[in-house]
Amino acid sequence: MDDARALTARLDAQRRAFSAAPYPSLAERRDRLARLAALTRHHREEIIAAIGEDFGHRAEAESRLAEIATVLQAVRHARRHLRRWMRPRRAAVPWRLQPATARTHPQPLGVVGIIAPSNYPWSLAWLPAIDALAAGNRVMIKPSEHTPATSALMARLAARYFAPEELCVVEGDAEVARAFAALPFDHLLFTGGGAIGREVARAAAANLTPVTLELGGKSPALVAADADLEKAAERIAFGKWLNAGRTCIAPDHVLIEASRLDPFLKALERQVARFYPEGSASRDYGAVPGKAQRERLEAMLAEARDRGCRVIALGERLELASGGVKLPPTLVVDPTDDLRIMQEEIFGPWLAVIGVPDMAHALARVAAGPRPLALYAFTDDPDLRRRVLQTTHSGGVVFNDTLWHNAVPALPFGGVGASGIGAYQGEAGFRRFSLERSVFVQSRRSAVGWLNPPYRRWLLRLLGL
Repeated sequence: MDDARALTARLDAQRRAFSAAPYPSLAERRDRLARLAALTRHHREEIIAAIGEDFGHRAEAESRLAEIATVLQAVRHARRHLRRWMRPRRAAVPWRLQPATARTHPQPLGVVGIIAPSNYPWSLAWLPAIDALAAGNRVMIKPSEHTPATSALMARLAARYFAPEELCVVEGDAEVARAFAALPFDHLLFTGGGAIGREVARAAAANLTPVTLELGGKSPALVAADADLEKAAERIAFGKWLNAGRTCIAPDHVLIEASRLDPFLKALERQVARFYPEGSASRDYGAVPGKAQRERLEAMLAEARDRGCRVIALGERLELASGGVKLPPTLVVDPTDDLRIMQEEIFGPWLAVIGVPDMAHALARVAAGPRPLALYAFTDDPDLRRRVLQTTHSGGVVFNDTLWHNAVPALPFGGVGASGIGAYQGEAGFRRFSLERSVFVQSRRSAVGWLNPPYRRWLLRLLGL
């Protein structure tokens, strides 16, 4: 109850501040974005250290690439394009209503709540905040309770660079997160698993709070007959084992023609050995934090092994002095659909590799399953690319690579169906956190008065009504 009252007090303070200044100028918005960039740029070493402490081990390069650079790039993009995004957009007016004019006017919503996950604890908290601030809103962030060092640093730096009425970070456990989700925000964004996402949606529904849910899912990679196996293995290995597989858009499983399955497995082994020459001990390979998460993954793998699946470990399980644990890159060959590894999002370093008769079967399988957050297809065949785009659904599609669509600020990021609701990033994020207000301006020379009662039937027929 005390947590709920404290959260409500913070929300009320931001609402009052928003009511006093409901439409921040371009200069004010750019200033807030510049402060957010400074908060990240000037403290990058502290950020990297905090994430490393929370994870047990995280490659410094991965934190720089996925946490620091993405935030700074998003700020640059928003500040560069914000003037254009803020402009009203003209709307076509039917000839019967001319010379009236119409437009949409983007207006800030008010206070935006953000619930961030633990896998990318810095960037997945700040990226939606960038969009919300660009749209002129106030922001409250609830970072993950599973990354306490990063959350504490985020709260401390937010208080240094922002007034609490502009932006604040709320620390706390799962009970605080539940109370946070129940607040009557003007918009609530959640990134995380589907089960918790459903709880967040139910809590928000009580207040009719609009939600954006980024939920991940089982993102497939299709390797077609014309694909270069070494190149496909290289790009899938990069996307899969970045952050030890704990990426919401990581390739979850590979579908490849059965005749090419074994050569592809060998190619994956070669690429993993090239990326991580010291195996799990390589400094560029990350740990999987959290005992419960590790136990879930190990139980999933044990079930697949017990059921007769071929399991190829590409390293050793490694206990770290920091308390973290590295689980090795591992291939699970041809698991059946009833196994946990095919029922749940893996979200870890296991990769299921499945042989199929041909790409038609692969596409049918993807189309019949839950809609993923990302779909990867390795092919140069224009007809197959067309079929991928026309017969499947996913939040994003990448041809001949993995992950990099999320590094393009001009592309929306979001899911569909089981993988999420709504999208943000760049202009899509600005629109997500804005009210596209309809504006109609009647002309003094308007003839709509002719449509007043008593109605003239001859006029209605003349107008085609």
